[in-house]
Amino acid sequence: MFTFEPATVEDFDRLLQLRLRCMRESLERIGRFDEWRAYDRFRNSYRPHYTRLIMQPRGELAGCVAMGPADGDLLLEHFYIAPEQQGKGLGSAVLRQLLAEADAAALPIRLSVLQQSDAGRFYARHGFMQTGEDEWDVYYVRAPQAGGQPMEKQLR
Repeated sequence: MFTFEPATVEDFDRLLQLRLRCMRESLERIGRFDEWRAYDRFRNSYRPHYTRLIMQPRGELAGCVAMGPADGDLLLEHFYIAPEQQGKGLGSAVLRQLLAEADAAALPIRLSVLQQSDAGRFYARHGFMQTGEDEWDVYYVRAPQAGGQPMEKQLR
């Protein structure tokens, strides 16, 4: 259904355009869409060594995901599926792969989504729990799992 390929510095422009296509509607909904701000935020957080391209079998870019270490956890920082590929199960398949990697490493995954974003329901369906929110973002975490249960429950 998909393969991962490593991202490079040269992928920045096309991944920025993907980010804009994916997030524009959500940012406009909360009155925060600004192309230059989006550019700056992505430029300051783009870590190609932790970013993977999500490729379709015919070699077409279907999205990208960035997950890497941060303060002893994993930070899922960027996860974009091209709008024309959304609603087909690709995002869930990619996230299941990331969850399996986190579980194998016994590390929690942290992330944030924009206020009023549909992404919050997506992550909740995959076991993420809301830990807080601020004016613009909602914060989530998912504890590592072992045998279908959070690892801290398995240790008791």
